[in-house]
Amino acid sequence: MANYDAIIIGSGPGGYVCAIRAAQLGLNVAVVEGRETLGGTCLNVGCIPSKALLHATHQLHEVHENHEKMGLMGGAPTVDWARMLAYKDDVVGQNTKGIEFLFKKNKITWLKGWATIPAPGQVKVGEDIHTAKNIVIATGSEASSLPGVTVDEKVIVTSTGALTLNNIPKTMVVIGAGVIGLELGSVYARLGTEVTVIEYLDAITPGMDADVAKTFQRILSKQGLKFILGAAVQSATATKGRAKVTYKLRKTEAEATIETDCVLVATGRKPYISGLGLEALGVEILPRGQIKTDAHFTTNINGLYAIGDAITGPMLAHKAEDEGMALAEIMAGKSGHVNYAVIPGVIYTTPEVSSVGFTEEQLKSEGRAYKVGKFSFMGNARAKAVFQGDGFVKILADAATDRILGAHIIGPMAGDLIHEICVAMEFGSSAQDIALTCHAHPTYSEAVREAALACGDGAIHA
Repeated sequence: MANYDAIIIGSGPGGYVCAIRAAQLGLNVAVVEGRETLGGTCLNVGCIPSKALLHATHQLHEVHENHEKMGLMGGAPTVDWARMLAYKDDVVGQNTKGIEFLFKKNKITWLKGWATIPAPGQVKVGEDIHTAKNIVIATGSEASSLPGVTVDEKVIVTSTGALTLNNIPKTMVVIGAGVIGLELGSVYARLGTEVTVIEYLDAITPGMDADVAKTFQRILSKQGLKFILGAAVQSATATKGRAKVTYKLRKTEAEATIETDCVLVATGRKPYISGLGLEALGVEILPRGQIKTDAHFTTNINGLYAIGDAITGPMLAHKAEDEGMALAEIMAGKSGHVNYAVIPGVIYTTPEVSSVGFTEEQLKSEGRAYKVGKFSFMGNARAKAVFQGDGFVKILADAATDRILGAHIIGPMAGDLIHEICVAMEFGSSAQDIALTCHAHPTYSEAVREAALACGDGAIHA
């Protein structure tokens, strides 16, 4: 038995960041992790490996589509799938080793195994019971599925199986047109797979600004992805190495079946909290499976906290990280805070898509008076030079005060560009503040300034 100031269950972005910050603040910290490596879903089978494959396949796309336009001649490379997967695994390995190093540097104890919480203030790992003043549940989430769809991670796969397929399939059906489905669908489309995306709603990327979603679908369609919208999947079954997907169109009730080599189930994620003993402990669970917490991440059990995908809010690694840092501050007797109004979202396709704050649809539904500043990347010299003129920056500002209410970007480096808006919103800036700030030329960020100018007297290059 060992006693700690804090035991954190889970070493994903929320857990390991919480642990490091708590250790920096002088707490004696342990992290429970049952995987062979640290980093959780995001680092091992999520964010990082998928970005490696997105990068590799984007390079392939550039060779096929744009190299000759730039005078780069010669045959296109062939794909060695095994080596591409090895590259992906190497990227993951470097990052997991990096977290191990940070644990040692900050004197954080790794309790290897799976945790249960037999009583308040106690965590059992294997046969050992450890005590702590604070226990943090940071166990993340797992892929959810649909009735009639049985995942085998070989033919019918989640994002985890999609990262380790033995071969590049000739055809793939993606169930769900959200972030995970579109990112991994893009990977395989670039590798030559015929990708069909089936989405229950009538538009892709539910909850995204409608202007962006419409443009995004058009661009992805040009890249070869096929979309069946407004369709409810009835079943997906695997037989002899192939699969059948049956769906029903919601408007007409017409039913159809697609045969395919692989089905990617990308219908969202759910909190992974089973096996912790929370029911016996009396922890309050919300109807959708999240742990109920207050504004300080506290559950109804004294000294027991929860963060990240295990609680309400967007299931994003950086949201979990922010909560982890805020909770570490709270456990150390300081003030911890997360501004949920300024949490960006990013889709790492090409082009990238990013957003923060309100969508135009949300502002309309609330009856808010707002103005729109919009600028196309076709007016951005840098974007045109690298064949990424499709897309735009859209800034939403209060009609009376000019304060920025939200922003939506589809275009090159959108995931990085959005943070200029995030910082501006954190400081309560107006669109004019960005418009009056000098931006280097030629950069993609000039498009952000032009959209800010468009909130006022007008963009220069539109």
